[in-house]
Amino acid sequence: MQTMAATQFEATDARRAFPCWDEPDFKAVFATTLVIHPRLTAVSNTLVTSESIEAGTKVVRFADSIKMSTYLVAFIVGHIEATAPVFIGKTPLRLWTVPGKQSLTPFGQDIASASLKFFEGYYGIPYPGDKLDLLAIPDFASGAMENLGAITFRETALLVDQRTGTHDELERVADVVAHENAHMWFGDLVTMSWWNGLWLNEAFATFMEMLAVDAWKPEWKRWDTFSVSRAAAFSVDGLHSTRPIEYPVRAPKDADAMFDVLTYEKGASVLRMLEQHIGPAVFRDGVRDYLRTHAYGNADTKDLWVSLGHVAKQPVPELMDGWIFQPGYPLVTAHLLGDTELVLSQQRFAYLPHDKFPEQRWQIPVQIRITAGNRTEHRRLLLTDRETRVALPRGVRQLLINEGGHGFYRVRYDAMLLQRVLDAGVARLEPTERFNLVSDAWATTISGLMPLSDYLHLTGHFTEERDKNVWVLLLDSFSFLNRIIPASERPAFEAFVRNRVTPAVNELGWTPRAGENDLVRQLRGELIGALGKLGNDPVIQQQAIEHYQQHRKDQATVDPNVVPALVSILAHVGNEARYDEFSERYRMAATPQEERRYLFALTAFQSLELLARTLACTINGGIRTQDAPFIVSTTMMSVYGRELAWNFVKTNWDQMDRLFPKQGVRRMCGGIVCLATPELEQDVREFFTSRKIDLGGKTLEQYLEQLRIAVTFREKTKTSIPQHLKDFMQ
Repeated sequence: MQTMAATQFEATDARRAFPCWDEPDFKAVFATTLVIHPRLTAVSNTLVTSESIEAGTKVVRFADSIKMSTYLVAFIVGHIEATAPVFIGKTPLRLWTVPGKQSLTPFGQDIASASLKFFEGYYGIPYPGDKLDLLAIPDFASGAMENLGAITFRETALLVDQRTGTHDELERVADVVAHENAHMWFGDLVTMSWWNGLWLNEAFATFMEMLAVDAWKPEWKRWDTFSVSRAAAFSVDGLHSTRPIEYPVRAPKDADAMFDVLTYEKGASVLRMLEQHIGPAVFRDGVRDYLRTHAYGNADTKDLWVSLGHVAKQPVPELMDGWIFQPGYPLVTAHLLGDTELVLSQQRFAYLPHDKFPEQRWQIPVQIRITAGNRTEHRRLLLTDRETRVALPRGVRQLLINEGGHGFYRVRYDAMLLQRVLDAGVARLEPTERFNLVSDAWATTISGLMPLSDYLHLTGHFTEERDKNVWVLLLDSFSFLNRIIPASERPAFEAFVRNRVTPAVNELGWTPRAGENDLVRQLRGELIGALGKLGNDPVIQQQAIEHYQQHRKDQATVDPNVVPALVSILAHVGNEARYDEFSERYRMAATPQEERRYLFALTAFQSLELLARTLACTINGGIRTQDAPFIVSTTMMSVYGRELAWNFVKTNWDQMDRLFPKQGVRRMCGGIVCLATPELEQDVREFFTSRKIDLGGKTLEQYLEQLRIAVTFREKTKTSIPQHLKDFMQ
């Protein structure tokens, strides 16, 4: 075993390594010298200027950095190897790994090169560093870190075998690499003045990763897939305990808690909405103005609005401040008044009743598609009042709010308008529009604005759906229902899932067809996995066993996108022998993705004895600390293992708090949202209250509210769900 050292200074840990004013607006030039063992290699932010052996040690001196913030300084020391440099302009780009993993670098190098070129063109500014190293760290608490010139990654976020990686795994590498490269300008060249403005770094990098990957692989339809990220932001921003994107930060743990779905996904979503509203070219020119004006310095939100408003010749602050400085988002309710007038009203959406909310308004860019007779009309509105009336032509057959799906708001149609959308056929909608239709319906169901029976009926319109993202959403809603129903109702629920999913699996089959795209291949894996686990289909389970045996004999016989489903199904129905096999596969995995696949399969067994073994490994060294918190959290999400895992957390809290990275503890606690019974909820609240646990920011408050929502929905529907399931199976 080898030891490796890698820094992670964001947000406030540079002060632990060297004396400094450790705040983002105290920028400085850094000259690094590292004294290391002669057999080791050192990497820092800049090029090496000299190496020498002095008194039996190696002294490595690096060039002066650009003027930058302390949290971007990086040192990496260990037995590591680099690829040959690829030059992007004058910039040498290399990927670094531990020995033996260089064969997993080509894909990451391709997207690193492509995205660096893309950003230099989009920003109109050359890359600000003298070199760019991307380093795969075997045990790394964060996903990745944008240290200027020396970006650090978890291995799963940088290294992948293109032959065996699934589309989802390749997409993750592409996204993270593009995201970190985007930071070289947004975050490193221009940095937020204080941590409350973190979104200026992270939301922009998330938005820009989408642009870069979409330009590199347009067939991946990356903006369609972004719907899933937007939905994740909706789910947190619909809480009473949400926060504005920009939020006061007074302590280090508050800064750490800012690295969440609101900063990244909500921030990127409202930027996408603004880009579509003012136009992509205008938006790009505004970004260029912002970066040129504040290069090598710091900036605030108002500075970004000034640049975008100047180029767009529009009052951007008036439009955007409500989205950045207010918590939550609007629900736009649409109903017809007579035959020729549409009434749109806005109010803040929340999953739980909200009598105490202050009156909130947003300026909402709304796009509407109106079909009347044989004519289709497109309207753009900016909703500013609580209620807006829109004149319609006669004979409206279908009316779609949020055309294109880029608006960060939910839509609730009255019964007549919704029926017209369904009657016209959901297949006529764009994939993102179909996604939003289901997402908004599910959210309004959870909040009590739509009956559950109506939502279950709506899902029947999607048995012919072949968009991967829409199905991910449908399956997520089924998983939620699976967590709240009593065990006695599970057979009826499994029959419902089989009814919805089987037609698509039957049509897609197990084997890709000629010309089939990556998204359909990924969909096949998602649906087979759902049918074998949520649907508990014995036929699929037996076929999974057979296909897995084929895969073990010859990997080329099974599409890589199906393999994760096979592994998870076999774990779901597996015994101790299967558990031992998967434990060994985890330890001997050839790629980071294969390792992760078998590791998380150890949380999918139904046997409490086997799950107890998995949990024990999180604190006895059997599972690395970068992964252990997520294993505990995932086990809490299992309907079979959640009580066992929760008791494990309570018993071993002090040890895990010492062992796990602080962001890992925070993520681990996210598993409590699945402890969806009144008894478990009460126990959870008593534990966190009695221990006075603070996860920073509003994190714990949000987890507890999400748990309250699940329990409330369970109690509200526990007598009706059995009847609904029977009705749909007749």
